[in-house]
Amino acid sequence: MFTFDIHLDLAMNALEWNRDLRLNVAETDRLEAGMTDLPGRGMSTVSLPELRKGGVGLVVATQIARCQSPGSSFKGWQSPEQAWAHTQGQLAWYRSMEEEGEMVQVRDLNGLESHLRLWKDADSGTPLPVGYILSLEGADSLVTLSHLERAYDYGLRAVGPAHYGTGRYANGTASSGPMGRDGLELLDEMDRLGMILDATHLCDDAFWQAMDRFKGPVWASHQNCRAIVGHDRQFSDEQLTVLIERDAVIGAAMDAWMIVPGWVRKESTPRGMGCSLDRLVDHIDHVCQLAGNADHVCIGSDLDGGYGREQCPYDIEDVSSLRLMVDRLSNRGYRPGEIEGVMHGNALRFIMAAWS
Repeated sequence: MFTFDIHLDLAMNALEWNRDLRLNVAETDRLEAGMTDLPGRGMSTVSLPELRKGGVGLVVATQIARCQSPGSSFKGWQSPEQAWAHTQGQLAWYRSMEEEGEMVQVRDLNGLESHLRLWKDADSGTPLPVGYILSLEGADSLVTLSHLERAYDYGLRAVGPAHYGTGRYANGTASSGPMGRDGLELLDEMDRLGMILDATHLCDDAFWQAMDRFKGPVWASHQNCRAIVGHDRQFSDEQLTVLIERDAVIGAAMDAWMIVPGWVRKESTPRGMGCSLDRLVDHIDHVCQLAGNADHVCIGSDLDGGYGREQCPYDIEDVSSLRLMVDRLSNRGYRPGEIEGVMHGNALRFIMAAWS
C-alpha cells in the first residue's frame, strides 16, 4: 500500500550520521560495524531503497538545527547564523538527491498530484523518486522573521517552532514557559504565508498559546499519547482533542520510549519491554476513540530520529516494515478504508486542504 510518512530526518542522517542514504540498510550497517560515536550505529532503519521497497513514496523531510541555550543540557549551535548555515547544508543535500533522481520536492497541489500519478502509474520494478515536503523542526535557525519567507521561497511548507529544551521562538520538550513576542510574530508570519504549524515538541504553555493565536492548518507530525506514556513529550487528551477539533492529523511515532511506559534509555530493549507495532496501535486507537473516527491519525515514524533498531518496535526491520501496519490495524478491527486513511489518505486530505 502507498504510504505517506509525515516525519523523517533524512538530511540529518546524511550529514550528521554520515550515511549515504542511497545505500540499503544492510550496507550502511556493514559500514558502521564497531562504531559507537552515535546512538543506533550499525542498526539503521531508513534509506531511500527501503522507502521504495515499502511503498513509502512520500515523506515530510526535515531541516533541523537547534541553538545552545545557556545552562541547557541539550546541545546546539552557538548562534542562529550557524544554525541557519547548517539547515542550508541540509537543503543542499536534498537538492543533490533531486539531481540524482532519488528524490523530488513537492511544494504545491500540482506537484503533489503529479507525484501521486507517477507512483500510481509506474511499471512494477521501476525505481521512482521519493517525494518530500520540507519541514523545519525547531525554529532556532531562523535568524530573523525575514528568513522564514526566504525558506518558504525554497519550498519550506511546515514549521515546528520548538524542539527539545528552551528555544528562541518557543520552549519545547522538557521545558516550560509561554512564547514571547518573537514566537507570536513567527506564528503570525506563518499564517500570512499559509504554512503548516507542527505542534509537536511544543511545551504545554506554548501549545495552548499557539492554538489560540495561529489560525492556519495544524498537525502533530510525530506525536503519541500522554494517557499511555506519561511524559510532557506526549500530548494529553485535552491537547489531542483540540487538534482533532481543528481537523489536524497526528502522526504515530516509533521511538520506543514514547510507545511503552517504563522505558529506561540505554538499558531497556524492545523485546524486553514488549514494544511492538501492536503497542503503537494502542496510541493510534486512543486518538481514534477520542475522535470517534479514524480520520485524524497517520504515520509520522521518526525512525531516523537519532536512534535505530535498538529503540523502535521489535517487529521493525527497517522503514519498509511500515507496511506491517496494515495487518496490525486490520487485526484490531479497522476497516480497509480506515487503514488506507492511516497509511496515506488522512495526511493527503490534510495537505490538499491546507494547500487549496
